[in-house]
Formats: sequence, C-alpha cells, structure tokens
Amino acid sequence: MDKVRDLASRNAAVIFTKSSCCMCHSIKTLFYELGASPAIHELDREANGKEMEWALRGLGCNPTVPAVFIGGKWVGSAKDVLSLHLDGSLKQMLMEAKAIWF
Repeated sequence: MDKVRDLASRNAAVIFTKSSCCMCHSIKTLFYELGASPAIHELDREANGKEMEWALRGLGCNPTVPAVFIGGKWVGSAKDVLSLHLDGSLKQMLMEAKAIWF
C-alpha cells in the first residue's frame, strides 16, 4: 500500500490502469485532451502489479482500474472522473494540483 501511495503522490495526476481496459484508455485520453500529462502505471505490465492492485483495493478502489489520483488524493474510478468532468470540477482539480495551467 505504501508503494501505491508513494507513486500517487509523485505527480500532480496519476492513473493506475491495465493495458487491455477500454475505460482506462478513455480516462487517459480525457486527461490528455484536457492538457494533462498524468503518470500512467499499467498494473498488468508492472513487476509488482498484482500487489499494487490489492493495495488499490485496500484503499477503497473498486473497481481497481482505472484508479485516478489528483494531487496525491484518490479521486475515484472512471464513473467518478466522468461525473467530475461533466460538472466542470475535474479541470479545476487539475489546475489546483498544477497538472494543467489554464
């Protein structure tokens, strides 16, 4: 769990994904379109990906991917991120975390 928290706090925006997850791809694309360059950790390609997936589950991430962190804080999964985007608060969160500058 410490590894996940450490990785989540290293960048303004962090997304834990799996390479075969279509919702993960959609969330990554949304962040790129908003001008953010999130740190991406693909659990199925990480040596300790299974352990990180269990740690995410322990933090309350269900489903475990995509797991989005902004400013070191867990934001949620795809459903949560899309809701924030639709109400306009996702962009503000990214600006406050200095993941985007406009």
